[in-house]
Amino acid sequence: MSVSYKVMALPLDTGDSSTDSGSEMAESEDDYKVTCINFIKDISSDYLAWVDYYKLPSDEDKKRRSQIAATIEKTNEWIAKVATTIKGIDVVMNDGIQKMAESTAGQPFQIGVFVNKMSGYTMAKAGIIDINIKAAGREGRKTKLGRHQKDQRFRIETTGNAFFDETVIPEDEYDLMDIHLKLNAQECKPRTIISFTVIVSETKDGQETDKRGVTTIVHIV
Repeated sequence: MSVSYKVMALPLDTGDSSTDSGSEMAESEDDYKVTCINFIKDISSDYLAWVDYYKLPSDEDKKRRSQIAATIEKTNEWIAKVATTIKGIDVVMNDGIQKMAESTAGQPFQIGVFVNKMSGYTMAKAGIIDINIKAAGREGRKTKLGRHQKDQRFRIETTGNAFFDETVIPEDEYDLMDIHLKLNAQECKPRTIISFTVIVSETKDGQETDKRGVTTIVHIV
């Protein structure tokens, strides 16, 4: 018997950081780190409340809660140890919020996004960074690269200058997706932080039936 899960929409990226006012009022980076670490802990209760609302099978419920807990721990570790500027703290915090939303919604089909064979929290040197995306649909369905918003292929937020090369974007549908994108971080310096979200759509007979986002953060070393 197949189980149908209700899905919470991913938060929309309006292009304006939700933390702008907080960062502007921050007296110091250390004070702002404490504020954002506490914010991540506080907002996680909203996502856990959605998990409660879904009334999922016990295994799926436990999986989503564990993923949210892991995101809280890892995001706050990066805020404390990796971010070195107010902007960097914002990038890491917003990355964590995206990841919690994705964990709350669940991942009904297989998706993996890899940087140097790492996922979720990654490291790379400045330059052209290879992004490997793998996916497989359910019950014979195919997958293809989707869009974050109608006029925006990827969500990206960074403390430096980084962007995806969109001159050659694969538009095909795949039985087993295994594609490579190029993230241009040639102008980035060590300690730059980049957070991006890739959307993968599941399709049947050429029509989108579901989609999910996977958010990844990169520390330039």
